[in-house]
Amino acid sequence: MTDRDSQLQQIIEQNPGIQFREIMRSSGLKNGVLSHYLGKLEKSGIIKVVRGPRQSRFYPPQITEEESIVIKALRKQTPRDLLLALIQNDGLEFSQLVKEVKKSPSTVSLYLSQIVEDGLVEIKLVNLKKRYHIKARDVIDKLIEDYRPSLLEKSTSGFEDIINSF
Repeated sequence: MTDRDSQLQQIIEQNPGIQFREIMRSSGLKNGVLSHYLGKLEKSGIIKVVRGPRQSRFYPPQITEEESIVIKALRKQTPRDLLLALIQNDGLEFSQLVKEVKKSPSTVSLYLSQIVEDGLVEIKLVNLKKRYHIKARDVIDKLIEDYRPSLLEKSTSGFEDIINSF
């Protein structure tokens, strides 16, 4: 294994769910060179790649599918804020979540429906009102514990949230 391979492996181990552009920034490697090395690492099972529409995320091989879904949510500001709000006060209503995350109702709605669809949050009707509850609490707690600060303190701009939501 070359120095470059271990450098890339280390970046991915420390930042599970990292995107290609972030690896490019961290490693200083150019697009083609980085693609070559990441392809090699993926083939040899040293890293795992989850390809989605318009983006690929890179993980250490031991990360499970459920963990990769949680990590993806924690790496974006608004879904992360929603999950953290629900961890602190489980069973919030939509209007309370909008206040907690300080985003527009449409933005909250978009990300909330995504994390509900991903199975991280569930909706329960209480006195005819929808309340949102954390579903994957153990996995979320474990990942926050294991990967803090890289998942929680990485500053992601609102602009990145907007781009990633398409």
